[in-house]
Amino acid sequence: MSLDVAVVGSCNLDLVVTVDAIPLVGQTVLGGDLAQIPGGKGANQAVATSRLGYSAAFIGRIGDDDNGKFLKQCLQEDDVDTSFLFETDDVPSGIALIAVQADGDNSIVVSPGANARLTPDDVENISFLDTATVVLTQSEIPIETVVATGRSTSGIFVWNPAPAPEEIVPLELLDVVDVLVPNQTELSLLAGTGPIDSVDKAISAAQTLPCASVVVTLGANGAVVIANNDVMHVPAPVVTPVDTTGAGDAFCAALAGGLSQGKDLIASVEEAVRVGAATTLVAGAQSSLPTPQQVTERLEGR
Repeated sequence: MSLDVAVVGSCNLDLVVTVDAIPLVGQTVLGGDLAQIPGGKGANQAVATSRLGYSAAFIGRIGDDDNGKFLKQCLQEDDVDTSFLFETDDVPSGIALIAVQADGDNSIVVSPGANARLTPDDVENISFLDTATVVLTQSEIPIETVVATGRSTSGIFVWNPAPAPEEIVPLELLDVVDVLVPNQTELSLLAGTGPIDSVDKAISAAQTLPCASVVVTLGANGAVVIANNDVMHVPAPVVTPVDTTGAGDAFCAALAGGLSQGKDLIASVEEAVRVGAATTLVAGAQSSLPTPQQVTERLEGR
């Protein structure tokens, strides 16, 4: 059976506490009730893909613990295939500890746990990488596993280098990427430039990379597409965001989903900026990820 999108990446349990102010070093503060929310960029993108109506599978690692069982159940409830979500003995599932203060700023500590144990051997013989029209991955798993994923992909390989890699990215990875999807910060690190604060700078930096196509996300300014010698700026709908959490993951899912249906890159990006904008109109991470009908309703009601 063919598969639209296979997502290789991370899944975490987000432990979120609201506080009046993020504590300083050595300071203890009282916060609100603890919220336990499924997250991780890979899992978010897999869930977003499925909610948008595309067939999706998630490839990753969880611990052999209650958190892992919860994360797997959440993926399955959104009709994501978890056949290759591996359990890891004696290692906890990934966790993100998040303090959110009153103005929306946050402080996050991530314990990768089992995510860091996803190896090249895990992905090299997975059938989904042969049958999926698009394979999508990020940077919350080891970089060597991202490289192995690209080498094993038969269809379109999309890499969202988020969070921005702290280590040097192997040139061989950029060579196998069909569509690179960085934001401005991630692009500046990959291209070795200074801060990228304009569309023109984003275009210039993207043109230095050896990828077949680059889609730079620009937040409220939409995205810019660089493919061969062609450049196009795709504006986003004008919205008043409630919460930008998950918008980038929704964008990547919509882009991958569009490509899986044979849409060209520009048409896929045009839909992706709509989906990303609609995601910002509802608070939460996975809870904000929309269906196609919700994308329309949110944007028409803005």
